[in-house]
Parts: sequence; structure tokens; C-alpha cells
Amino acid sequence: MTATSREVVEQLLRASREQDTEAFTSLFAPDGHVEWPYLPAGLPDRVEGRDRIREFLTAQANGLVRFDEYRNTVIHETTDPEVVIVEYDAHGTVLPTGAPLRQTIIAVIRIRDGLVVSYRDYLNPLVLAETLASVADA
Repeated sequence: MTATSREVVEQLLRASREQDTEAFTSLFAPDGHVEWPYLPAGLPDRVEGRDRIREFLTAQANGLVRFDEYRNTVIHETTDPEVVIVEYDAHGTVLPTGAPLRQTIIAVIRIRDGLVVSYRDYLNPLVLAETLASVADA
């Protein structure tokens, strides 16, 4: 039986929080994509394909931040059974500096046949820019 869209989102959140890149990317369709509409200049705003997402997360994301927990998580199921909106506060640590990280995220996720085909991550770009600047200064 194929997982519901809500179940897939719950699995994505768990894998993301645990920084389990393999579990996270296994939930994507081979041609799925992740996009970040509001990233600071110089960072990619879209990564397409399960394999490229895995490569990106392995090379870029691991090692910068460790997520300790997600708080205030709300999952909104929509009238379109493929679309789920999730909002949460990510709490963690900036690994190179040891500074705490607090990030508010809203994501719009489209799931088809139990796999993510589109993941739009609306994170707060100011927090990301401050984090990158603090690491550059360290």
C-alpha cells in the first residue's frame, strides 16, 4: 500500500531532522526536485533529480548545521490530495561555531504515488545569511 501524502511528509521531516540523507532522498521520485525561492545570492535555488539532491545534500548541507528538534510542527492537508503544507521551527546548532540556530520554515510539498515530486522550502533567508556570515567570520 502506498503511503499517504501526510505519511510521506512525516517521514521527510523525520529523515531531515535526523540528517538521514539516504532516507530523505529515497522519498523523492527520480525526477523530483527541491527549490528554495528565497535563498541568498550565490546559492542554488533549485536541485533536480533524486541523485542530484542526494549529491547536493551530502556535499553542501551536512556539516553546517545539526538539527536537534523541530517544534510547533503543523501539517496542513489540502483539497488537492497530492499537496501538503508543513510549517515548523527548526532548532539546532551551527557546527563550525557552536552557535544556536533557530529557523522558521514553511514547505509546500507535492507527492504523487507515494514519492515527492516537488518540495518548495520557504525558509527564512535572513537566518541562513547570518549563519553563513558567522561561519565565514569564524
